[in-house]
Amino acid sequence: MLAALLKGLTLGLLLSISVGPVIFSIIKQSINNGHKGGYFFVAGVSASDITLVVICNFFTSLFHSAMDHEMIIGSIGSAFLISLGLYNIFYKKVEVGIEGNAQIKAFRKRDLLGIFLSGFFMNLLNPGVFLFWIAASATILADSKTEEHDIQYRIIVFATCLLFVLLADIAKVLLANKIRARLTPHNIHIINRVSGIILIGFGIALFIGIAVRSGVFTSA
Repeated sequence: MLAALLKGLTLGLLLSISVGPVIFSIIKQSINNGHKGGYFFVAGVSASDITLVVICNFFTSLFHSAMDHEMIIGSIGSAFLISLGLYNIFYKKVEVGIEGNAQIKAFRKRDLLGIFLSGFFMNLLNPGVFLFWIAASATILADSKTEEHDIQYRIIVFATCLLFVLLADIAKVLLANKIRARLTPHNIHIINRVSGIILIGFGIALFIGIAVRSGVFTSA
């Protein structure tokens, strides 16, 4: 179905070029931990997208129930982003090799699991991602009703979208890895601090956004 493929590609493009904490974290993880760390972070992000798609399509009531608690979810997400930002600024260390170059650490399984979960929850706890999948699912559901094979149409759209986003994120990892080879430990340290500030900024903006939508700042 050409229409389904085009729909999926369009949604995938919109999601992959959207500027948010995930894109900066993919680049940061890849620069700090090499392509392996970047791939595990991307895998976590992709797993959370798949989780949201499944919930949105098969557990609609659960999805809308979660959105009824947007303030709580957003606050947790905001705290998560700010905590990661503070860690990058004050605690993240760059390992230096014998020749003074930035060194990729030897990963243990729990290190890779931590990177995976970081990507998973950073994406999952972002209300903006929730809203994207709500809007996308509603649109796809409406479009599928005009198709002869509605379930097949929805599967193709979502599969194309998720695959496009995954490939785009992998491309970001490869690009960041090429940049990494040209960076000194001092450069990477600066990138960690800048990315930390960006994550804190996203965390604050996220909290303010959900607070405004929830009427927290509305005067009595």
